[in-house]
Amino acid sequence: MVDEYRKVADEQLICGAHVHVDVPDRDTAVRVMCEVSPWLPALLALSASSPFWRGGDTGYASWRTMLWQRWPTAGPAGCFADAAEYDAAVRGLIDSGVISDAGMIYYDVRPSDHQRTLELRISDSCPRAETVVLIAGLFRALVSEARRRLEARPSARCGTRHEWLRAAAWRAARSGLEGGLVDPRTCRESPAADVVRGLLDKVRPELGAHGDWGTVRTLAEEALAEGSAARRIRRTAHGEDLRACTDLLMAETRGGGRGHRRLTGPTATDFPPGRVGAKDSRTRPARVPGR
Repeated sequence: MVDEYRKVADEQLICGAHVHVDVPDRDTAVRVMCEVSPWLPALLALSASSPFWRGGDTGYASWRTMLWQRWPTAGPAGCFADAAEYDAAVRGLIDSGVISDAGMIYYDVRPSDHQRTLELRISDSCPRAETVVLIAGLFRALVSEARRRLEARPSARCGTRHEWLRAAAWRAARSGLEGGLVDPRTCRESPAADVVRGLLDKVRPELGAHGDWGTVRTLAEEALAEGSAARRIRRTAHGEDLRACTDLLMAETRGGGRGHRRLTGPTATDFPPGRVGAKDSRTRPARVPGR
């Protein structure tokens, strides 16, 4: 992969939060994939946490998204009638020589190759476990809502246009929660808070059915009030420096409070473990994406 993709592979030093939701079969996964895609930029905005790259502020809330979209199969997925049509498209990409296997399909959302799930892949890595809970709850509710609609209208076809999805994802990567997002209901720019609350309204019945409404609503309102992780990181960098940003991310990943203190070494215990366990992917060696 390094030989084939050169600089794209060399700079693949990013992490993301992936969420899998059970589906009954691959046909359902493929049809639901199209239905949920218009709302995925809102989940990206909620997770945005990568404003810096190589020591400088990129001007984006999620620079990870911009790096990720350089891969030939990254970004929004197309719409397919069923799993057979989707699998034929994947085989065509492999036959073209652009990718080597199905594991190199890096769409924002995709049917899993090895599990009976639909996999969300658009999100940044989230320092706070609460943000992961929020995104997982919203994505599960989106999948459930889409399944319910498709069961009521089995012959319905998704009419979302690919270029609109890519533009909406760019807007979310640029602004996070601190600017406007493209509202899937109008295809026009709206305040991020309006889009997120519109998503809550859309999936409230499913959130209620799963017992998630209270938790997800509270976490969403807290996120809107406080802003994205990108905003917190920038605020820390402007007030202190980039090392302080690392300390902040470590503290949040460990379940620390809203504030942070400079860590003095790799064995520092300034921040006790939180109530919710979360694996910090930043401690892992970077890997080129694959299966």
